[in-house]
Amino acid sequence: MALFSIKNVNFKNIVKYKDFEIKENKATFIKGKSGAGKSTLLKLLNAALTADSGKILYNNKALESYDTITLRREVMLVSQNVFLFDETIEDNFKEFYNYREQPLPSYDKIKEYLEICLALFSSSVNCRELSGGERQRVFLAISLSLNPKVLMLDEPTSALDEKTSGELMGNIKNHCKENNITLIVITHDSLLAEKYADEIISLDSEDDDE
Repeated sequence: MALFSIKNVNFKNIVKYKDFEIKENKATFIKGKSGAGKSTLLKLLNAALTADSGKILYNNKALESYDTITLRREVMLVSQNVFLFDETIEDNFKEFYNYREQPLPSYDKIKEYLEICLALFSSSVNCRELSGGERQRVFLAISLSLNPKVLMLDEPTSALDEKTSGELMGNIKNHCKENNITLIVITHDSLLAEKYADEIISLDSEDDDE
């Protein structure tokens, strides 16, 4: 079943997307050359950006018909540059859960999500002490814990070696499969995509969707 349908979408006459669909409860990897609109696509899918023309359907409804806050809670984006408070990892979990007026997971559950995302730090570590890649993995752990319907990742393994990249992607894909979360991933690593993708979509005009 198509979760997203992209139809004749044009963003500021800079990026034009051919028509394609993203299936529900699958791991879809997006590939394309620099400037093909990969990161822009993810921002369009959770309404962080708005297309100038064309249609994006989510569950067969026009994206603009959704309340933006509700949509972004269902369709979560973990970009390369994430926002975290200059507080401990545990405090960041608290901030995000307080914002949603949801009870904080137990310490053991927080640790479990951090381990899934290879954010192998004490929850007492201050996030300002972490590197960009480490902050991205902490934000990913928070996002996973919130159990979105769709998780979108922009180059989640760019700062990792091959072995660790595979471990992280395997952990995430398994968690998403077990929890019926649709996974959409941008990666420059073609071997990673071939191993973990259920579907691969190319944004390069000369390529066909795989």
